[in-house]
Amino acid sequence: MSRQIINTNIRLNLEREEDRRAWEYLQGMDRKQYKSYTRAVVAAINDYFGRQMQLAEDPYLETREKEDAFLQKVLETIEKGMAESKQDGLLSALLALQNGALAHPQEQEKNNASEEDLNAALDFLDSF
Repeated sequence: MSRQIINTNIRLNLEREEDRRAWEYLQGMDRKQYKSYTRAVVAAINDYFGRQMQLAEDPYLETREKEDAFLQKVLETIEKGMAESKQDGLLSALLALQNGALAHPQEQEKNNASEEDLNAALDFLDSF
């Protein structure tokens, strides 16, 4: 198997902000992750152009990714709150409050009516 190697140069003008930042990234890169400038540049080029192609094919990709990240944060916050409320003993109180708040007005009227009927029946029994 023969190796096909292409050699190219990159010229960075440190007076340009973008070029200077690129140079700083290369200087500060993790040598365990990227063994050479070549590996870092190849990864960056592939990531950048791969992303551009995905966005060209699906213009709503970035919006969906942001929405997914937002929803994930919401879920994590809810889970954290639920865990904390379980520890504080507030979960049962919140669930009771939620059940009362979510009950339909018709069901509340039925509960009130049945309570009135029960009181009337008890009063009748007390009359004996």
